Amino acid sequence: MNLKQMTNENLILLDFDGRSKKDVIDALVGKLHENGYLSSKQDFLNAVMKREELSETGLEKGLAIPHGKSKVVKKPVFAVARLKNKIKDWESIDKSNEVDLVFLLAIPEEEAGSTHLKLLAELSRSLMNESFVEKIKGANTTKEFINALSCKDESEKVSNNYEKTVIAITACPTGIAHTYMSAEALENAGKEMGIRVLVEKQGANGIEDRHTKELIKKADGLILATDIAAKDIGRFNGKPYIKTKVADPLKNSKGLIEKVLNNPDGIINQEDDGRANDDSKGKEGILSQITQAIMTGISYMIPVIVAAGLMMGIAKLGAMGFGIVNEIGNAKYAVDGNQVIKILHYLDAYGGMIFKFMYPIFSAFVAYSIADRSGLISGFIGGAFATGLHYTFWNIEGGIPSGFFGALVLGLLAGYVSKLANDKIKLSKNFSAMKPMFLIPAISVLTVFFINFYIVDPVFGSLNLWLKNTIQSASGAGTYSLCMIIAAATAFDLGGPINKAAGAIAIGLAADHIFPLTARVLAIVIPPMGLGLATILDKYIVKRRVFDENLRFTGKTSLLLGFLAISEGAIPFMLKNPLITIPINIIGAMIGSVVAVALGAVQWNPLPAIWGWPLVENLWAYLVGLVAGVLFIAIANIFVRSALLKKKES
Repeated sequence: MNLKQMTNENLILLDFDGRSKKDVIDALVGKLHENGYLSSKQDFLNAVMKREELSETGLEKGLAIPHGKSKVVKKPVFAVARLKNKIKDWESIDKSNEVDLVFLLAIPEEEAGSTHLKLLAELSRSLMNESFVEKIKGANTTKEFINALSCKDESEKVSNNYEKTVIAITACPTGIAHTYMSAEALENAGKEMGIRVLVEKQGANGIEDRHTKELIKKADGLILATDIAAKDIGRFNGKPYIKTKVADPLKNSKGLIEKVLNNPDGIINQEDDGRANDDSKGKEGILSQITQAIMTGISYMIPVIVAAGLMMGIAKLGAMGFGIVNEIGNAKYAVDGNQVIKILHYLDAYGGMIFKFMYPIFSAFVAYSIADRSGLISGFIGGAFATGLHYTFWNIEGGIPSGFFGALVLGLLAGYVSKLANDKIKLSKNFSAMKPMFLIPAISVLTVFFINFYIVDPVFGSLNLWLKNTIQSASGAGTYSLCMIIAAATAFDLGGPINKAAGAIAIGLAADHIFPLTARVLAIVIPPMGLGLATILDKYIVKRRVFDENLRFTGKTSLLLGFLAISEGAIPFMLKNPLITIPINIIGAMIGSVVAVALGAVQWNPLPAIWGWPLVENLWAYLVGLVAGVLFIAIANIFVRSALLKKKES
C-alpha cells in the first residue's frame, strides 16, 4: 500500500500548536471535513475519541496513531500533524513518550476489516524505521513531507547472507497496533544484528505472513511475543523458544533475539499438540502461564457475555412497552397470543441460555492456553460443571453450582492434566494417534469428573450452604446488619449460587413484608457499574490505564449491563483478579446499601434495573446510595490496581 496515495498536502499540518490530544485530533478531523472526506465532522470525532478510550494510540519516540472507522468517512485517508510542542499526557505504550508527530486514520465502516488494518499495519511498520521518521520530521514543506512518505530506506533490502534465522509470533488481545509494532521492531533489530527475523502476525485479520514448513525447519529459534495464547503452536515442535509479552520487543528486541539463540526458555514439546515444554521455569513462570491462561479464557468469554446481555436487554426493553418488563421470563408468555410478546419471551430465554455457556467457554480456553487443543474438551466440561449443567442432566434438585471459582479451578486443572499426559505418555509411532484422540481426553475428562465430584462441588456446596444458613439466621438481625449481609452475599459471585441464595431469602422476606429488597437490588447493580466506571476514570484519576485492553472493552459493556441489572458483565474482572475485585465489590455493595437505607430508601419490588427505580420510595436516597457504592468500587479499584502496577514496575 502506497502511503503517499492515502493523503495530500491539504491534510498535513506542520508545526501545529496543539496543547492537548483533543486539540490535535479536533484539528485533524476538521481538515478531513474541510477537504470533503467526511460527511459529518462531529460523528467522526466521536468515533475517534471512542476508540481512544479502548487502548493507547501513542507509541514511542514522539509518535501517535489515533484512528477511527465510521460510515461518515467517504474514502480511506489519513491526516498528519507535526507539533511545535510535545504532548506529555498522550496515553502511550511507552509511558515516557512525548507526542510530537500524529497520524490520524479515517476508515469507512464497510472497510474496517481490510483497509483499516492494512493501513494501520503499513504505518506501524514504516514508523518503526528511524530513517523514515527522520525524513518526515525534517520536511520543511508539506510537499517534502508527502514525498518523504514514499521514501524507502536502503536497510530494508533483504539479504540472503544471514547465518541465523529467528522466527516469531506476535499477538495482542485486540490484534492491531501492538501486534504489528512488535513485529516490525523484531525485524528491524534482526537487520541491524545481521540475523534474519521473520514474524507471523496473529491479529484481527487472522494469521498474516504464516510461517511455512520449510522456514520453520530452517529456523534457529522461536520468539513468542504474545499476550494471548498463540495459535497452532504444534507446528514448531522441537524448536528452542522464549515467551514474552507483546510490548517487550518495543523495548528490547535485540536482547530477545540474543536470548532465543543463546539462552532459550526451553524446547517446544515434540509431542502431538506441541505445547511449550519448559522445565526450567520456576514459580514466576507458572504464575505467568496461569495469568496468560486466564486472560485467554476471558478474551473468548467476553463475546458470550456481550451477546447474552444484548439479547436479554433487547427483550426487557421491548417488554417495557407492554408493561411486563419484570415478568417477560414467565412461561405463560411462551404461548401468549401476542406474537411480539412471545418473541420477546424467547429472546430473553435465549440470552439466559447463552449465559449458560459463559463458564464452559472460559474454562475451555483456559485449558487451551495451557495444553492447546488437547485441553479444550475437558476444559469445556469443567466449565459445564461450574455452571451447574450436570444437576440439570442428572435430575438433581437444589444442586448449587460452583460458579466462577469452579470454572477457574477446573479450567486450570483440565489444562495441566492434559499437558502432563501429553508430555509423559510415550507411544510408538504406530499408536501415536491414540494419545490425542483417546488417552488424553479420557484421562483429563475422568480427572475433572473426580475432582469436581469429591472436591469442587463439596467445597463450594458446603460454603454456599453455610452462607445460605447464615443469611437465614440473620433474618431477625438489626436492619443495617441484615442489609450488609444480603448486599455482601449478592455481590460476592454476581449471579452465582451465593447471589441466588441471598436473593431467595431477600425475596421471601419482602413477600412477607418483613424486610424490603433495597439492599438486594442495589447490590446487583453497584458492582458492574462501579467496575465499568473504573475503566473510564482511571486515566483521569491516576493519569494512567490500570486495566488492560480486554477489561477496558468489557468495562463499557459492564456499565451498560449494570443499568439493565445484569451483573454478569463484571465477571471477567473477578476472574482476572478475584482477590482484588471480590472484597471491593462486597464493601462497595454494603456501603451503597447501608447509605441508601439509612437515608430512607425503600424498594419492595424485585426491580433492580433502571426502569424499577421510579418505584423506589425516596428515590433520591436510593440514588445517593447507588452513587456512593459505585464510586467506592471505581476509585478503590483504580488506586489498588495502580499501586500494584507501580510495585510491579519498581
